[in-house]
Amino acid sequence: MEIGEKLRDLRNRNGLTQEELADRSELSKGFISQLERDLTSPSISTLQDLLQCLGSSLSEFFREDSDDQIVFSKEDYFEKRDTELNNLIQWIIPNAQKNDMEPILLTLEAGGSTWPDNPHEGEEFGYILSGSVTIYIGTNTYTAKKGESFYFKPEKTHYLRSARGAKLLWVTTPPSF
Repeated sequence: MEIGEKLRDLRNRNGLTQEELADRSELSKGFISQLERDLTSPSISTLQDLLQCLGSSLSEFFREDSDDQIVFSKEDYFEKRDTELNNLIQWIIPNAQKNDMEPILLTLEAGGSTWPDNPHEGEEFGYILSGSVTIYIGTNTYTAKKGESFYFKPEKTHYLRSARGAKLLWVTTPPSF
């Protein structure tokens, strides 16, 4: 992408006309127009001034957009069936362990459970898509059913169990699965 196109995109995202940007940066509207059409190049100092008026910086402006995948389909999921615990875990964001959080789709068959997880730093959140689960945290138990959610700081040993089966979205931070 050329500098002019990036400047025009940034100006438009800020809801400014060329004239408004020219007034804020003490440049002429004609000069802004020439910059946006890549007919002239700004000095570093002028570019810094323009970017400041647009709420940006040189490092942000020249940072390359990443090609990170944003949308994931079922074909992207990684699945693990645990016959001993009678559950299916689907990591719905591939390689999520490198991120700050890890969402999984957890299916507990009737009588299914998760393994006991030791106390750790972070947070855990779940949303029950179907069925109900019992949440064991230390010596306390809690029940959540379809349409309900749970949240806790995993400072004690914890796990989930479902007597009749359940499906839930479970998000942990930092990743621990």
